Amino acid sequence: MEQMDKYLAELNEAQRAPVLQVDGPLMVIAGAGSGKTRVLTYRIAYLMSKGVDSFNILSLTFTNKAAREMKERIAKIVGNSEAKNLWMGTFHSIFAKILRFEADKLGYPSNFTIYDTQDSQRLINAIIKEKGLDKDVYKYKQVQSRISSFKNSLITVRAYFNNPELIEADAMAKKPRMGEIYQEYCDRCFKAGAMDFDDLLLKTNELLNRFPEVLQKYQNRFRYILVDEYQDTNHSQYLIVKALSDKFQNICVVGDDAQSIYAFRGANINNIMNFQKDYDNVQVYRLEQNYRSTRNIVEAANTVIEKNKTRLDKVVWTANDDGGLIKVHRSHTDAEEGRFVASSIFENEMQHQLNHGQFAVLYRTNSQSRAIEDALRKRDIPYRIYGGLSFYQRKEIKDVLSYLRLILNPKDEEALVRVINYPARGIGQTTIDKLTVVANHYKRSIFEVIENLDRIDLKINGGTRRKLDDFMTMIKSFQVMNESADAFTLAEHVAKKSGILNLFKKDGTPEGIARMENIEELLNGMKDFVEGQKEVADARGSLSEFMEDVALATDLDKDTGEDDRVAMMTIHLAKGLEFPYVYIVGMEEDLFPSAMSMNTRSELEEERRLFYVALTRAEKQAYLTFAESRYRWGKLVDGEPSRFIEEIDEKYIEHLTPPMKSGYRFKPLMDTDIFGDVDKSKFRQSKPVSGKPPTHQQPNPEKLRKLRKLKPEIGTPKGNSTAATQDLEVGAKVEHSRFGRGEVIGIDGVGNDRKAEIRFQNGGIKKLLLRFAKLDIIG
Repeated sequence: MEQMDKYLAELNEAQRAPVLQVDGPLMVIAGAGSGKTRVLTYRIAYLMSKGVDSFNILSLTFTNKAAREMKERIAKIVGNSEAKNLWMGTFHSIFAKILRFEADKLGYPSNFTIYDTQDSQRLINAIIKEKGLDKDVYKYKQVQSRISSFKNSLITVRAYFNNPELIEADAMAKKPRMGEIYQEYCDRCFKAGAMDFDDLLLKTNELLNRFPEVLQKYQNRFRYILVDEYQDTNHSQYLIVKALSDKFQNICVVGDDAQSIYAFRGANINNIMNFQKDYDNVQVYRLEQNYRSTRNIVEAANTVIEKNKTRLDKVVWTANDDGGLIKVHRSHTDAEEGRFVASSIFENEMQHQLNHGQFAVLYRTNSQSRAIEDALRKRDIPYRIYGGLSFYQRKEIKDVLSYLRLILNPKDEEALVRVINYPARGIGQTTIDKLTVVANHYKRSIFEVIENLDRIDLKINGGTRRKLDDFMTMIKSFQVMNESADAFTLAEHVAKKSGILNLFKKDGTPEGIARMENIEELLNGMKDFVEGQKEVADARGSLSEFMEDVALATDLDKDTGEDDRVAMMTIHLAKGLEFPYVYIVGMEEDLFPSAMSMNTRSELEEERRLFYVALTRAEKQAYLTFAESRYRWGKLVDGEPSRFIEEIDEKYIEHLTPPMKSGYRFKPLMDTDIFGDVDKSKFRQSKPVSGKPPTHQQPNPEKLRKLRKLKPEIGTPKGNSTAATQDLEVGAKVEHSRFGRGEVIGIDGVGNDRKAEIRFQNGGIKKLLLRFAKLDIIG
């Protein structure tokens, strides 16, 4: 007990109160960075010190990592052997354990198989084929997603067929046999002695509701129940927790309504909002002191989240120093945004002697990582993508790049095998195997074999022969186009003509949308590359130039095994993490908040909670960045700052660039240029004072500056004046916005054709046309 007192002394008064309450229902509303994990850990240890058997405690978390960390902390307090007796883990792992003991009651073997998402999708795909259904209507991923949502909403097969509204909804969606597939899927899983992830919740609910003696057994077993991240529970999880805790009502839930960001997974914020209605005499505790962040970050986050109407009453505060203001940066393009982030990280590291691992870059969608990655590589700053592959390693990107590799080199067999039947065009594995055998026999490439099919007896039917011929013709047509088109134009054509884009457009699942966004981002990068190549002498933005650039980039991108790297991840993945310096990029309307999450107030409020989570990841300094324009499918589209920036009280913000004028969210419904300017001279009776003829109105300086930014050929190039760059000499030190720092090693040409050969530190040797080059002379 003395040891327990020592640990209790580490808690502040607000943290200690819920730890010391042994019996009855309690809710701990834990603000960001307020030490909720410590409260849960010490509460469990305190219960055990008060004589509660470790076998009678159930602790539910959302990640195995959280459960592991808590168990390790508890073991230090109460001993390893006692800690092992705790039922502590994720919802799915704990309920799978219960189902192993009770499976026979539901007709399953105790060693039942657990299907993952891919197993489920493969089985559903097989059922769709067996039933002869149109796979373009009954897309197996969409069907699997639909069945998953049924199960999480406790809609069994029987409940489905007893619900005319569901049947009608599927019929309206042109999927009248959805129930039939659901029935067959469940039957096949049962026959195979298998449950999928959703069954682990559904079958536990079935077990506790159909067998009262089983419910009573586990109610008596789990006399004390603790639930972490309660705001993230779905309806099925809520019902299980409610049933298990109903007898003794010794339930402690910990969560933060302001961090409920998983509605797309079925999480229901009402579970935490209505907790006090579900139990009698609920004690509510608030952890409002933030130990993580500076005062400016905490109070700035408060000014944003208070805009939500659906929220629990709490005021997060901190005793930490004021710290720096939230720094807001406006860039002209997403590429420039990436360069700012890389430069800022570099400068902070140099000025404050920081490690790479003290920085995090957070974004709303995975596709945004490309511009940041490119900029970090140029600066030689190592980084790690969390929860996803590096941009150029993602499957859909590698698929498109494989087509592009084939155009340049049709003998590239790795690329050919990857895309010959992707998207599916009826060229099966048996055919590919035959092609490989013949190619090896004649010591030729597979592509050459396809070119000479009429001279080789491959023992394939006429239909397959035609499909191979069509594939070859398509690749050759791309090769012809490559002779005149730039990299972007060609890649956009390939993405459409190959069928890859159409495949993801038809998909409609969140994964399909994300993949389409990634391909869009690849094309954006290619458009940016082509535009940049215009200033490079003897360059035309060709595919071969781009592929060389990518090859160098992906070589630098390989995992070096270093832990000291900048962390890059989506905001959803950042929940529960913290970093001294955080950059939240892409702070633009329709990107964050997402255009797909602004149909209702509840969706917008979830986006605001997501921003709150992002901002409160920062310990010392937070940066918010946005771009005035981004490439969307190769077209430069204007962006406007996110409303979330405007929602932060100005006293917490430092603008690193001039802020946009107020009222920026207004957009005219049509192009006002079509109306022209009003000729006010027609309304004047008197003649002009001077006898000079009227001159044309000068363009707005800000508008002209933007035009010059996007089109260097209009007016004077950005960077040094023409005169300054024309005087450039060998040996001069220069800096370029894309290529970084370098040294002039050669000059040739005269007048407008004058060129400089420059050796850049990170980008090799480039020959630039001086009248277009965006160069700063630094020495």
